[in-house]
Amino acid sequence: MTALLEAKGPSFALLEAKGLRAAYGETRVLHGIDFSVRQGGVTALLGANGAGKTTTLRAICATVRTSGEVSLAGKRIDGMQTEDIVRLGVAQVPEGRGTFMELSVEENMKLGAYTRPSRLATEDFPRMFDYFPRLKERFRQQAGTLSGGEQQMLAIARALLLRPRLLLLDEPSFGLAPLIVQEIFRILHRIREAEGVSILLVEQNAALALDFAEDAFVLETGRIVMAGTAADITKDEGIRRSYLGY
Repeated sequence: MTALLEAKGPSFALLEAKGLRAAYGETRVLHGIDFSVRQGGVTALLGANGAGKTTTLRAICATVRTSGEVSLAGKRIDGMQTEDIVRLGVAQVPEGRGTFMELSVEENMKLGAYTRPSRLATEDFPRMFDYFPRLKERFRQQAGTLSGGEQQMLAIARALLLRPRLLLLDEPSFGLAPLIVQEIFRILHRIREAEGVSILLVEQNAALALDFAEDAFVLETGRIVMAGTAADITKDEGIRRSYLGY
């Protein structure tokens, strides 16, 4: 097993997990993992299907049974209710987007900012339209009639309307054409620079994720087997072949 490395850098950790475990009933999925996300940075969480990546995001948000420590900006959030974690500045874009198909784009966006006064949330709409002009074009349209790429844009905009400190992205490229994926990641680069939000990215396309992130952790069957800078992991041919499949 590859020796564990620590992702290093000058920024302090916004999110830290220590000994994080998670289970569904009697089935244990995470086996005491340690990882962090730098303030203002992008961290990729990589691994094969079933490695525990999505469960890790759920564990941060307390939507699965967990033990261990999770801290946001030095404050323990493990044991808190999901809604309280969201109010502290954690927003998630789930795999499959979580769009309310029967509602309009406008209604989805308003629901996304439910923790904020509605007036303040709607004041942020023009900023979202700057990132995602198609949402402005389809503002009154039912979300279920949007393309997959447009639904992903709506899901990201909805999360950003919470004004999060930490954005959890679960497979943003899933099911999308390559050109749409490129467009979404170009927008994510802009968002990261303009908003100063920290990002924890789960992404099956390891090459894409490593190109976007500064730091990366590789999961295998619920354990971290490699951690380091994205550049170092990209250069490690053994890691890429053994764990990332390219």
